[in-house]
This record gives sequence, C-alpha cells and structure tokens, in this order.
Amino acid sequence: MRRGCGMGACSLSIILLYFPVALKRMLNFNVPPVKNSTGEPVWKVLIYDRFGQDIISPLLSVKELRDMGITLHLLLHSDRDPIPDVPAIYFVMPTEENIDRMCQDLRNQLYESYYLNFISAISRSKLEDIANAAIGANAVTQVAKVFDQYLNFITLEDDMFVLCNQNKELVSYRAINRPDITDTEMETIMDTIVDSLFCFFVTLGAIPIIRCSRGTAAEMVAVKLDKKLRENLRDARNSLFTGDTLGAGQFSFQRPLLVLVDRNIDLATPLHHTWTYQALVHDDFHLNRVNLEESTGTESIPAGARPKKKNKKSYDLTASDKFWQKHKGSPFPEVAESVQQELESYRAQEDEVKRLKSIMGIEGEDEGAISMLSDNTAKLTSAVSSLPELLEKKRLIDLHTNVATAVLEHIKARKLDVYFEYEEKIMSKSTLDKSLLDMISDPDAGTPEDKMRLFLIYYISSAQAPSEVDLEQYKKALTDAGCNLAPLNYIKQWKAFTKMASAPTSYGNTTPKPLGLFSRVMNTGSQFVMEGVKNLVLKQQNLPVTRILDNLMEMKSNPETDDYRYFDPKMLRVFVVGGGNYIEYQNLIDYIKGKQGKHVLYGCSELFNATQFIKQLSQLGQK
Repeated sequence: MRRGCGMGACSLSIILLYFPVALKRMLNFNVPPVKNSTGEPVWKVLIYDRFGQDIISPLLSVKELRDMGITLHLLLHSDRDPIPDVPAIYFVMPTEENIDRMCQDLRNQLYESYYLNFISAISRSKLEDIANAAIGANAVTQVAKVFDQYLNFITLEDDMFVLCNQNKELVSYRAINRPDITDTEMETIMDTIVDSLFCFFVTLGAIPIIRCSRGTAAEMVAVKLDKKLRENLRDARNSLFTGDTLGAGQFSFQRPLLVLVDRNIDLATPLHHTWTYQALVHDDFHLNRVNLEESTGTESIPAGARPKKKNKKSYDLTASDKFWQKHKGSPFPEVAESVQQELESYRAQEDEVKRLKSIMGIEGEDEGAISMLSDNTAKLTSAVSSLPELLEKKRLIDLHTNVATAVLEHIKARKLDVYFEYEEKIMSKSTLDKSLLDMISDPDAGTPEDKMRLFLIYYISSAQAPSEVDLEQYKKALTDAGCNLAPLNYIKQWKAFTKMASAPTSYGNTTPKPLGLFSRVMNTGSQFVMEGVKNLVLKQQNLPVTRILDNLMEMKSNPETDDYRYFDPKMLRVFVVGGGNYIEYQNLIDYIKGKQGKHVLYGCSELFNATQFIKQLSQLGQK
C-alpha cells in the first residue's frame, strides 16, 4: 500500500478556487485529470462518511460527480450491495468506527479495488489494522492506494471556510466558554481546531506567520498550531511543506499572515440584524443550500378547512451562479431591484424570439415579406443558439425571485429594516429617534428573539451598564414581550469579566443612509411590493475583526493589537475561534477591495446565524 501526502495549491490568490481541483484529483484516483480529454471516464463508486459528504457537497454537484465517472455515492455506514467489478474511492475520517467498517468491506469483497483517502492523517496503528484486514481477506493487491488528503475543512466560498459541520457543537462558542469545562475537554477542542487549520496550510503548501491576542482561546490555538508546524518541518524527509506537494516552492517570498482572534472581542456583530442578501438568507442557509417553505396555493381557505401544507424547496447558491456572486454582499433593496431588472431583460429577449418566430411564419410571396424573412433569419439563428443560456438565465431568475420573496416576507413580518437601522445607531452612538423601551414593548415589532438581540446589542455596546433600576425595567419589558432572559444572564457575567467592560468595542459611525423611494422599477409592475420597507444603504465602516486585520497588516500602533503575540505577508487570513458570521465576512471582503494586491480569507470554527448564537448564549446563561 502506498501512502501519499495532501493536495497543495497552485498560487496564494486562488487556493480556495483550486480546492475543487484537489477533490477532482482525488476522485480521479489521485492522478491529475487530463485536460480536454474526450475519452469515457472510469466508472467508480464514491464512499464517504458525513464529514466527507459535507466537504464535497458545497463544491461538486451530482452532475459534476457523474461527469467524473461517479455512478454511485454512498454513505460508509449505509447498507451497500457488492459491486465486484467496479473500483471504490473512500473519503472518510480515520475514526475507529470508520476503519472497522472499511475492514469489513475488504473481508466482504465488495469492490474490485480500493482507493482509501483519509480527510485527516491516519495513525500508524489504524493503518496496520487495515493492512491486517487486507491480508486476512487476501485483498492486499486490491488496496490500490492509501492517501492522507489533509482536507479537514469545508470551503463555502472562494475566500471563506469553516472547520466542520458534523459535531460542530464540540468546537462551538458555548463549548469553549462553559464555566465547568475541564482542562482535558479544552485540550480536545483546541486539538480539533488545530488539526483543521494544519490541514488548511498543508493544502495551501505554505507556513503562516501567526498573530493572536493574549490570554484567549485564540492564543491556545496559536501555540498548538505553531508546535505542530515546527514538528512537521523538523522531519525534512517527511515534511508536508516540501517535496511533491503541489504548492511547494512557490512561496519563497510570500508568507501568509494568519490572524487568530477570539469571538469574545465582538459579541454584538453576531447578534446584529443584517441588511445584506447573503446574511439575510443565512437563517435558512446550510452548506450553500437554502431551504424555503412555499405555499401550495394562494386561494382563500374555506371556513373550517385545514390550511394547505407548505412545500419545502431547496436551492443551491454556488460560485457558478453569477447573480449570487455579484449581489450576495449587496443591501437587500438593491438585490430586489436587480432581480426585477433581470426579469425584465429576460422577458425582452423572450419577446424578441417570439417576434422573430412570427416573422419566419409570414405567408405570401411579395418581395417585402421575402426581404424581411431574409433579414431576420440570421437573428433567429442567433437567438436559437443562445436558447440554453436564456433558459439558464430564467432558472436563476426564478431561483432568486423565490429566495428574495421569502426574505422580503421575513423583513416585513419582523420589521427587520427597523431593527437594522436602530441597532446601527446604537453601535455608532448616534441619537435614537425612539426609546429602547418603546421598541421592546411594541407588539408589532419582531419576535421575542429579535427584541432580546436588540437589547443585548445595547447592553454590550454601552460604555456603562444601565443602573439596577433601569435594568429591572428593561427585564420586565423583555419578560412581558415573551423573551428568555438566560442570554442576558451570560452577557452580564461576560461583561463583568472582560476588559471590554471598561473599553467597549467601537464600531465607528455606521449609521445607514436612507435613500427615499425606490426607483421606477420597484414602483411600477414590480413583483416585489416594497411598500413600508426602508431603502437603506450602508456607509462602509470596519468592524472590530476587520480593524484588527488592518492594524496588523499595515503595522499600525493601536492598543487593540499592540499586545498581540507573534509566532515566527501578501495574502492574509483571519480565523475566528468561537464562531463566525456572514456580516463579518462581507465586511472583510469590502475592506480588502481597496487594498491592491492583497487577498483575504475568512475562516471560523463554526458559522452560526443569530438564532444559533443566541441559543448558545442562553445555554451559557442557564449555568
């Protein structure tokens, strides 16, 4: 059995763009696919566990897998029938349970040959278990290759990754900040995070310079990652950063900067009601797939009759979706307007095809008709040749019409535009046009969770905590609104023990600017009835994580980062220990657009929306 090393990258600026290529190489028996090959692919079976499934699903569609010869893709622990004349590619974590099942497959002679790919490095003892099973089953020659792939992270965007989806609660903000956590449990969490980060840099083929805050979980990760990288470099013969890794030798003068920050530096942003498309969708977003409920009909329901069940529909929002790539970071009103414009453009193209078809059906032999027919033949031929592109455009328009309509319903039902504007004013210390108590007490403004998020942002952002009298008044209003006060209990403890109690995070002047009425497109014949929704456009300001990156990248002297530890820079990375969110990610992407020649990747131990985060705060507050 031959044991390989992890995939590398071809350049710093396109590492995550390259990542699907690394997977395709693995699915081609760890041989680079031949470009422009016209031959039939070798048919094979893909066997993965839940971890492998999560890594592959955001990057490769079922059609792409089929094009590479994957006839079946099955879970390792499902009931699988023997297919003795087909090779099998395994992509799994090297757990005891997975190794046992793979050994069972060898004994049962399920496949013609076995290509074993482990997401993280397999230990020598487990490798020996596989070897013994292969010998016992007389299947040594059938085990074609064994590879450590070092792909233990999930790529969601060209510039964004998370560590895991399965068992993510084990590395969650709650897990790291539990008051009763033992040293052993914390070590396990840190080892899990470090393993994934190590895999990321092996895939990149570069050794990072590490910067981190002191006295935090981020520092623990930095120390362990630094040690693991040093140990690997010490063994020159087996180092994963030299030799035949695809990225080796290309980073002599380019060292990536890894900035490790702790979630506790900013708890307000994850709770913030957002206004950009991707972050709004995140309530129903999972591994680049959005799941929505759609009613089966709009007709009125007779008295006494049961309401119709809602259909659940799923949509993939991927890098191939040009509309999504262009508008995912845009304020929602711009998205709604752009969808409408795309729809009108499609209808114009469709009408032109119908008009040309009508002309081609002209009857009569007069010279004018023949001349018109001749003039339009080329146009119709062109229109027909572009039909597949037109149909794809229609599919994307329908997709984003449905998604944006669902988002708009959320905004209207919960007054998310009002919450967004109000929270921006709180975080920027601007004058409020309505008292906080009035917002909390308004029965028509949002859910109990919305109200609790609003109050927590106020509490976190205030230089001084409200007096006990005022706090009791707020707590009564929150309780009357149906709020669970457990998250507040935790935030009170957090603020009492953090340095930010005396120096709360500054968010700058981020007050959104209202633009008045929507354009004509949104007011006449639009599918999106935006009446009552504010047309807010953000002024670009740096959030705390972006500001930290800016200080370190530009080597600015600032109390926020002057004390950051240094272990051991054109491409940059920010990694958040304790969880991240799309608001922070988009803020970093907007910031780096103004830095020519610089690139930033955003990573986090888990990606949560506000509902998931406030649930963790609630669990911590109950302790």
